[in-house]
Amino acid sequence: MAIPVVNLADFLSGDPQLKQQFVQQLGKAYEEVGFVAVKNHGIPDDLIAEMYKQVQQFFSLPIDRKKQYEIPELAGQRGYTSFGREHAKGSDAPDLKEFYQHGQTVPDDDPVKAEYPDNVLIDEVPGFSETFNKAYRAFEKSGKALLQAIALYLGLDEHYFDDHIHNGNSILRAIHYPPILNEPKSAIRAEQHEDINLITLLVGASADGLQILTKQNEWVGVTSLPEQIVVNVGDMLQRLTNNRLRSTTHRVVNPPREFWHTSRFSIPFFLHPKSKMSLACLEGCIGEDHPKAYPDATAGEYLDERLREIGLKK
Repeated sequence: MAIPVVNLADFLSGDPQLKQQFVQQLGKAYEEVGFVAVKNHGIPDDLIAEMYKQVQQFFSLPIDRKKQYEIPELAGQRGYTSFGREHAKGSDAPDLKEFYQHGQTVPDDDPVKAEYPDNVLIDEVPGFSETFNKAYRAFEKSGKALLQAIALYLGLDEHYFDDHIHNGNSILRAIHYPPILNEPKSAIRAEQHEDINLITLLVGASADGLQILTKQNEWVGVTSLPEQIVVNVGDMLQRLTNNRLRSTTHRVVNPPREFWHTSRFSIPFFLHPKSKMSLACLEGCIGEDHPKAYPDATAGEYLDERLREIGLKK
């Protein structure tokens, strides 16, 4: 399926007409599909290539070395999470993946710094943390611009999200789906799910497999061109907009048998606000035809609930 393509350079061009056109394209795509491909996204190609190279080096380490970076009390929010630990909400079957998570580093004296654990530094891969810090900032910058466009589409001030996401609780996750060695119990590497956060920015994947569930209830494969990133709506934004912008159900399926011997790597950036942000449905998204669908909650409360549901937090 060719998902809608938008050009972030239009939004940042300084041309009011191009900017407004981008806002409408993005908003319409998020109401109808929930996923877009973004070109001119601002994340440098050489940085993406370096990140993938280092991620593959890390996941190729022996399991006992990787487990040194697994810290159970961090509930998977920093460092390494071993194979089979996470499952989709409502599913008992563990996803066929292992992953590493890198979080916010607060550069100023914002008191929110006390909420975030330190990142887990990978000794064996030179430059790993520096690359992830650079990528994190690039994703934040692109995500901020996309949220400004979403704010305008919703009739809010362009900078509505800015303070909420400054030093926000975003996560950069590197995922490894290892080769399939035995007949799998399921054809799914990652069960169907919706993302928890505001928006997710996904840069490339080393193999096909991502599918989204259409409004016609059909699973279709999603691919983007090398110079594009895929950006989808998460549950926090769906909740905030009272279902006006929909969080699209997606999954990762196993490859054809002839590719079972291959790994799949994927690097999503889950853009979260600070935990104190209210996710109470926006007044402008509530009406007679759209009664309020969710109780009030903060982003932190909602995240905590979801981490328990997917097995990362007890």
